[in-house]
Amino acid sequence: MPLILHIDSDRWRDHLRSTWNPDIIPVAKGNGYGVGNARLLAESRALGAKTVAVGTYNEVPPEFRDDVVVLSPWRPFLEIPQGKNVIHTVSRLADLVSIPAGSRVLIEVQTSMRRHGIGARELRHTMLLNALDRIKFEGWSLHFPMGAGGTSANLREAQELGKAARAVRQGPLWVSHVPAQKLADIGEDVRLRMGTGLWLGDRGAFTVRATVLDVHSVRRGERVGYRQRRVAGDGHILVVSGGTAHGVGLEAPTAAATVRQRAIAMAKGSLDAAGMALSPFTIEGKQRWFAEPPHMQASMLFLPSSVAPPAVGDEVGVDVRFTTTVFDKVSMD
Repeated sequence: MPLILHIDSDRWRDHLRSTWNPDIIPVAKGNGYGVGNARLLAESRALGAKTVAVGTYNEVPPEFRDDVVVLSPWRPFLEIPQGKNVIHTVSRLADLVSIPAGSRVLIEVQTSMRRHGIGARELRHTMLLNALDRIKFEGWSLHFPMGAGGTSANLREAQELGKAARAVRQGPLWVSHVPAQKLADIGEDVRLRMGTGLWLGDRGAFTVRATVLDVHSVRRGERVGYRQRRVAGDGHILVVSGGTAHGVGLEAPTAAATVRQRAIAMAKGSLDAAGMALSPFTIEGKQRWFAEPPHMQASMLFLPSSVAPPAVGDEVGVDVRFTTTVFDKVSMD
């Protein structure tokens, strides 16, 4: 009884066609934004993309003939797939010296993201200048943060770093997290890597459904689950498909930046500490409480007696983060 991602294929592909243009490099990485990397690569080719980007060398598809940019930086200790279509990202001077001569290389310049990249002050370093003569230079890579400074800050930084880099060697700028309609403000020959905005830009095209596996009536104070917690009132325990193996109930650290977001995070933390956690499963328009932490492939929910329970075999809605969820099935409707 699976956790299913339903995709309205006509609506989704309408969004893809209206969003993509030849300056956009589709990104297919991780779990494929919930859809799966193989499907995303096929959709990229259908759009007309001649170059795609993946996250790591392990994600480079075998026998893939189009150009593939690997976003994670090249390191000498990594197992690197062979092929003239692989474009490496190099983010350290030492690696520019070590990478095999003739390799296709994007040189990453460090931005305010402070993750990877050669610092702006190192752009005229002798090691970099010499390396440019032994590699096949594909351009400069700029990866910007999200949130805080917003679009205007990223655009200013892209203009400044792009100018500094191109003063060393002319070449395309490959950027992330800049609006497609603003690329011309950065300069000529700017390519935008796009993942979330392309694949998940129209969330109305997606519906996630979980199957009801069991329904049990309970009375207040009765114990349920692995941890034998007492239920808070009369009602029903629902067992539904979807658990930790799917990514249900797993969370990343909060990105709360405002006072309101921090207050919500604190309130949620207090509920978690009291053993109460809202599930992503929705019944009659409301998220329902976990009866206990989700199991590996199923979850137990508490439904109060005021709500008529669904029947075994029925489906209920699920609101999940697509980049952290593994679906049993992706259905193109």
